Amino acid sequence: MLTHLTIQNYALIKHLELTPANGLNVITGETGAGKSILLGAIGLLLGNRADSKALWDENEKCITEGVFAIGNYNLQKLFEAEYLDYDEQTVLRREIAPTGKSRAFINDTPVTLDVMRKIGSQLMDIHSQHETLELGNKQFQLELIDSFAGNANLLKKYSAAWLEHQKAVTTFQQLQRESQQLKKESDFINFQLDELTKANLTEGELEILEEELKIAEHTEEIKSNLNASLQQLSQSDFSIIGALTTVRNQLQSIAPYSITYQELLQRLESTRIELNDIAAEVEQAEEQVEFDASRTEKIKDRISAIYQLLKKHQVKAVAQLISLRNNLQEQAYKTNNLDALLQQASTAVIETEKQLTVAATALSQSRQKVFVPLSKQLVKLLKELGIPDAVLSIDHQIAAPGPRGIDAIELLFSANKGVIPKPLAQVASGGEFARVMFSVKYVMAERTALPTLVLDEIDTGISGEIAIQMGNRMKEMAARHQVIAISHLPQIAAKAEAHLFVYKETKASRTVTAIKNLNMEERVTEIAKMIGGSTPSTLALQNARELIG
Repeated sequence: MLTHLTIQNYALIKHLELTPANGLNVITGETGAGKSILLGAIGLLLGNRADSKALWDENEKCITEGVFAIGNYNLQKLFEAEYLDYDEQTVLRREIAPTGKSRAFINDTPVTLDVMRKIGSQLMDIHSQHETLELGNKQFQLELIDSFAGNANLLKKYSAAWLEHQKAVTTFQQLQRESQQLKKESDFINFQLDELTKANLTEGELEILEEELKIAEHTEEIKSNLNASLQQLSQSDFSIIGALTTVRNQLQSIAPYSITYQELLQRLESTRIELNDIAAEVEQAEEQVEFDASRTEKIKDRISAIYQLLKKHQVKAVAQLISLRNNLQEQAYKTNNLDALLQQASTAVIETEKQLTVAATALSQSRQKVFVPLSKQLVKLLKELGIPDAVLSIDHQIAAPGPRGIDAIELLFSANKGVIPKPLAQVASGGEFARVMFSVKYVMAERTALPTLVLDEIDTGISGEIAIQMGNRMKEMAARHQVIAISHLPQIAAKAEAHLFVYKETKASRTVTAIKNLNMEERVTEIAKMIGGSTPSTLALQNARELIG
């Protein structure tokens, strides 16, 4: 759970620190005070997009840091998989530089945003008002059913089978398309392949041949210069090596007198040895240079043949001709074995379809098993939350296999007796939507080990006794999870273990957002203001005390 939160230089927040309680935390404050800003900063720890425009001071970096107690949630293997140090007091930190560059850290180890999202999703779930709107989306509803049914492993198996089947279908269809064209071009493919195969090309061959041709065409000049070099190096009466030998003998006679002379002698000897090696290689090179008219003609013919192939196939290098030859070999193989390859690809489609059907059936059956218990549990909660005639059912149709299975589902809802349930998005009012969404969160909280739940104004559109019931349910959720709820309702705030008040204040001609953990008397006053306005009456204060209990 979140044990400490620090936000620095973000939006209207210059510096803010928050230590939530283990159970139910309720955050209240006037509209525009900065509650949504607080959520935005927390979202950075879950890998949400960062924006340098959100900096309070554009010349300083923004830092958001959350300390989480995770000892009870079996996350060691997840940390190992991401090569992260595991610590029961795990620290997630996000930094945004004035340039817009964002960095993320987990226990002081730099991580990518993908890794931060992966770890963060196991630590905290943030319900946004946007998510309430998504409740009418069929995809969201299917995800709800899978989560309730615990279908993670079945979904993983189905996804793997789906990908294999798609791969097999794509291969088969591509081969079908290619087969007609390959049959038409069969003779041409084989002709080109035969020509390139007979050419027996090797990579780098052209460069070697062109160098050899240059030598052959300049044999006399090369031989003459090599011979002259050899004379200068070692074979004339006044050769370089001979002169160096004389110098060596002179230094050798005085070397015993000084370390300096010895070092000079060593350097000279190294040079003499190197020149001897050079002279030997020059002599060898000179002996190898012989003009061979027949070989020269063969080289010219070979180079000409290669250039004709390059021009014909409109490429610039022998490596490209070799690549073309290899491609032609693949096409020729396909052409000569089309029937067998098509049969093989067709068999793969059939086999992967069987595996897909098995995985889809298992997933669908698991989903269907929870339709009734999920509906009953949600209806029970909705009745407790002030919709006594609530009817909620799950319409189910078997559809063609898709990325998430073969089930087409839709939540059908009716809030009034005698009214036929219709798709949730068509019939639910704002307050009803909020209650359905809260019921969903309540049910899912029972089935997950997620440490922290953040609820952003999930109580929109409700009041009175219904708000009290929702507060009671939040308190029940907080027995299993840390809950942080942003609310405008005194009935919800009164149930909090910790009441956090967000407000604005002016410092140095700038408005900043601050937060305060209210004591009991401050809670009474704040809840009374939520009931009766900025100057609460004695009755409002009394009502506040009764709500707190």
